[in-house]
Amino acid sequence: MTDDLPIRKIIHVDMDAFYASVEQLDNPELIGKPVAVGGGSKRGVVSAASYEARKFGVRSAMSGVLAQKLCPELIFVKPRFERYTELSQKIRKIFYEYTDLVEPLSLDEAYLDVTENKKGNPSATLIAQEIRQKIKDELGLNASAGISINKFVAKVASDVNKPNGQKTVPPEEVLPFLEKLNIKKFYGVGKVMKEKMYLHGIFTGNDLKQKSIEFLEEHFGKSGAFYYEVVRGIQKSSVKPSHTRKSLAAERTFNENISSEIFMLERLEGIAEEVERRLVKSKVAGKTVTLKIKYSDFTLQTRSKTLPFFISNKELILENVKDLLFQSSLKNSVRLLGISISNLNNETKKKVDSSSEESIDVQLKLDF
Repeated sequence: MTDDLPIRKIIHVDMDAFYASVEQLDNPELIGKPVAVGGGSKRGVVSAASYEARKFGVRSAMSGVLAQKLCPELIFVKPRFERYTELSQKIRKIFYEYTDLVEPLSLDEAYLDVTENKKGNPSATLIAQEIRQKIKDELGLNASAGISINKFVAKVASDVNKPNGQKTVPPEEVLPFLEKLNIKKFYGVGKVMKEKMYLHGIFTGNDLKQKSIEFLEEHFGKSGAFYYEVVRGIQKSSVKPSHTRKSLAAERTFNENISSEIFMLERLEGIAEEVERRLVKSKVAGKTVTLKIKYSDFTLQTRSKTLPFFISNKELILENVKDLLFQSSLKNSVRLLGISISNLNNETKKKVDSSSEESIDVQLKLDF
């Protein structure tokens, strides 16, 4: 780290239980009640859970059956992604009132670089408060935020005072904040990685900091260098205002396992139609077609083929998916099918930033 490089002011805004909160917003009868978006069918999976439901242990990606056992009073509602997208676009419009450096991660969260901003406000903390209040006033939804010197620390910080709160980690507090942090709170450390780190005596950021880069790379592969740097307050990734879409996909989970290819083709036709709709909406086409198959024993298989030309219509997608389906026999009955199109015609060479990509010194004093 050097002390002569510019420091960035990054805000990570994360909507609180976004899908569930939208359902409660649109249906006041759901306010204060445990709500799960999705997961209502036999094979359904919870997409989002309200904070009232989370108190019972209900989480996203959990099966609806388990969620119902944990919370017998749980109310299941069907997801309405068009509505979530509509509100997400309004939220982003608010972001752009403050900066053009907005990097969306999903419908409900984004990074903002407000080092230099349209309001001329030197305080990222005050900007975050203003943005959260504006979202509440205009849309009726709560958001939380993390504010710090880079994306990693800002994202971790946004979870500290959830829901409807924010946490600022100024430059001089970054290292102490990370050293005290439980390793499971580090962004990117999932269940498997957490257990692996525990096995090596790494329970906090300080434990992680004691390990050499050689040790971390040996035991955690390419992630080792990343963790070596972020625990020292170093992250070279700047806020990127536009993402080049790498692929477009759609998939379906079935209420009953399917073992007949004829039935699978019927389902795949509907999935191909959805993929076509998304490609047309995004004004892209792709060369690589991938068929995703999840069997009843939860094993996953993908089959791909790359064409010499770009495609985007349902007929061509389905024609190639059929070839992939009959490429080899299925080893079991099927519970999920998916189609993705990649190698898109919107991909361009990445431009490399200069000094904006460098690390900064976390000991610098600055109004945050």
